[in-house]
Amino acid sequence: MPSLKSSSPSGLLLLGLLLLTVVGHTVAQSSRKRSSLNADWRFSRFVDNPDGLSYDTLKAWILPSSNDFITRAKYQRPTGTPPGSDVQYVKDSFDDSKWDPVTLPHDWAIKGPFGAPGVSGPEGKLPYNGVGWYRKTVKLGTGDVGSGKNLYLEVDGAMSYASVFLNGVLVGGWPYGYNAFRLDLTPYAKAGDNTLAIRLQNAPDSSRWYPGAGLYRNVWLVKVNSVHVAQYGTKVTTPSVSAGSATVDLSVTIENTSNSTKRVDLVTEVYEVDASTGKATGDAKATFKSISISVAGGSKQVVNSTTELSNPKLWGPAPEQTPNQYVAISKVSAGGNGTVDSVETKFGVRTLVYDGNKGLIVNGAHVYVKGVCNHHDLGSLGAAFNYRAAERQLQILLEMGTNALRTSHNMPAPELLDLADKYGIMVMGETFDTWKTKKVANDYHLLWDEWHEADMRSYVRRERNHPSIVAWSIGNEMPDQSSALGGQIATELQNIARQEDGTRKSTAGLNNAGPGTALVNVLEIPGLNYQGEGKGTSWNSTYPSFHSRYPDKMIWGTETASTVSTRGTYVFPVTSGKTAVVGPSAGENVTMQYVSSYELYHPSWAASPDKVFIQQDKYPYVAGEFVWTGWDYIGEPTPFDNTSRSSYFGIIDLAGFKKDRFWLYQARWRPDIPQAHVLPHWTWPDRVGKVTPVHVFTSGDEAELFVNGKSQGRKKTEPSEYRLRWDNVTYVPGEIEVVAYKNGKKWAEDSKKTVGSPAKLNVTADRTSIGNDGYDLSFITVAVVDKNGDTVPMASNAISFSIDGPGEIVSTDNGDPTDMVAFPSLTRKAFSGMALAIVRSKPGESGSLKVLATSSGLEGGEVVVRAG
Repeated sequence: MPSLKSSSPSGLLLLGLLLLTVVGHTVAQSSRKRSSLNADWRFSRFVDNPDGLSYDTLKAWILPSSNDFITRAKYQRPTGTPPGSDVQYVKDSFDDSKWDPVTLPHDWAIKGPFGAPGVSGPEGKLPYNGVGWYRKTVKLGTGDVGSGKNLYLEVDGAMSYASVFLNGVLVGGWPYGYNAFRLDLTPYAKAGDNTLAIRLQNAPDSSRWYPGAGLYRNVWLVKVNSVHVAQYGTKVTTPSVSAGSATVDLSVTIENTSNSTKRVDLVTEVYEVDASTGKATGDAKATFKSISISVAGGSKQVVNSTTELSNPKLWGPAPEQTPNQYVAISKVSAGGNGTVDSVETKFGVRTLVYDGNKGLIVNGAHVYVKGVCNHHDLGSLGAAFNYRAAERQLQILLEMGTNALRTSHNMPAPELLDLADKYGIMVMGETFDTWKTKKVANDYHLLWDEWHEADMRSYVRRERNHPSIVAWSIGNEMPDQSSALGGQIATELQNIARQEDGTRKSTAGLNNAGPGTALVNVLEIPGLNYQGEGKGTSWNSTYPSFHSRYPDKMIWGTETASTVSTRGTYVFPVTSGKTAVVGPSAGENVTMQYVSSYELYHPSWAASPDKVFIQQDKYPYVAGEFVWTGWDYIGEPTPFDNTSRSSYFGIIDLAGFKKDRFWLYQARWRPDIPQAHVLPHWTWPDRVGKVTPVHVFTSGDEAELFVNGKSQGRKKTEPSEYRLRWDNVTYVPGEIEVVAYKNGKKWAEDSKKTVGSPAKLNVTADRTSIGNDGYDLSFITVAVVDKNGDTVPMASNAISFSIDGPGEIVSTDNGDPTDMVAFPSLTRKAFSGMALAIVRSKPGESGSLKVLATSSGLEGGEVVVRAG
């Protein structure tokens, strides 16, 4: 893989970045310990406010939590007794035994039911609104409190308006539900039992999609010496990279919370990371010069140093490049007492160039961005983060050929970026869906004035060391985008990104702002939402006007396509065009509320994949795209916003089953994979003698279609054609078969046949061996098949799930956006012949989990998953 040491005078940015993972590293006398607080919580949700508190009453005590991330005057904690001290839920004497026992991450709304009062279809119809209280007893030893010790609470995400109480005292909080935050518990902690209580409050109309609710990401307790590496206190860049060496610059912020000056020594060594274990391996590959400094009490001091890394193994996007990583292990000694702190910081060495004519260049090689946008929910698991569920999403996207992800429209869980680093997926890390002007009544505009700097600065500081991040997105379709104010805000946010990182450029998703507007004039990477392909029926692309006005700026499609479909459903007649606005006479089954899976239909602002591909090929200077969306998500069920539960936009449905569009994108993005996919299914008892178009998605360059062995003709892919169409095929029962060719040689085959009645259930697991930590998952697929084992494409049989062994069925789904059965239900109708159950072990228990699926009148099925 080539690498370059750039000498270009403009627009070229060399990056070598590291993933910040402030975790305990076992060394003698090291005092840092980061422990999970996910277990043994009690929780209760209240539709109405049970405590009389609100953000307005708590704000003065919460705002100081942002002090480390603002450059204006710091907030002072008010004197006197904080509000909430008299609320019964914060007191250790309160009996919470009747509250729900929960383990974090926890989304209180995902269990349903659907149809929550006051919650709209775009918000997912689930009861995310209301006030939620969480309580937990935290046991601390005498060595955890007192002089020389610091205790911090780290919350990776809490939805939303979090306020934290320890032993009856308001410690602080953070209102933005997507951002992580840390609070200092030291002044309020005691040896023995400590009562930790966290209050959250979600108002209706606070989101345009399903936001989730609760302590939905991981929560940690961090114990450190008074002399330690500060929060997000490491930063590594590689300003010069060649095949033979990389210059590695390290910045470490040392914090001394004691009352006296301390003599501090810092030693850092660099190791390779083993790709399978994620841990340091082998001997040190580089060592930073030891540094000794004096740090005054109650202060922070930044230490900078440089080293050379010989023959660096580069991080690059898969599959063309390899996502190699390193880890810098920094040890802090103070006052002759040995190592008092140690942190591990993973990073990758790579170069990035944003070129106005070529697009994105990574490690000297052009990489076309084949990206998708994803919301943060994990289907039937809701917003509660789960490592395995997120990994499964990325693995299926990688199979399709995806090499980039946009975290729309908010900060992701930190573990998602760990996964992106591991698998070689480039990330556009996004911060806000709106700025100062609202989209819905209770969205982020209410927080903007006081919190946007802290939210932007803390996010960039937290994630700046992930090699997967290739751009910071500062916003999406903001109402302020075309005004003078938009330019002012963009300038401020980009400056924050430069101050905290300085190695990547910033972008934003623009659906209206055009060349010459104040925002676009200052924006480093113009990101176009639907403008590039031309909105709806228009073929007027704005790519040329942007490129002409800003020839040195890289541009890309930050949102493209927004095609809608429902897996396995087909609506006739089929449009003869390459793209069509969806409606009752164009792709919609209004009665069933489904959208045709011919993958040609879209809302009025959007386009089909075919149209997007045409415009991309016409303007090769465009760096690539982020398709809306990779996966279906809860909420925003366009075009049936008021009646359905989940989106129709995904290339993959909510359960993780591939729509036909998957193979269209795979053919485009992975032309090296021999592949052919024919649609629709071929079981149409009501269509005998009727025209039933057949479409083929293939990575070949021509194909021949057969109906019951009779050729329907051989067709070649012509310029601006990305599917092969036989639009005049008459349906007769039997089999359709396609044989694809490439360069004149047989390349791939696919077929669909007329199947019989449902006869049995075929049960399979994505993994038949899982861990027993209570978090690892196995995804169980059930297909309704006929006597020959072929999936019955329109089967909707009710399936009942059960499990035998030390595990549980977490949720079920089928990918049907109209299905209003609550996700925890153990009975689920098949949709287009398929259903899903998600299984985990009970924490700490090992053994065989036998998952059974039964359905009236059908032969049941089972699969065994080993936990341990």
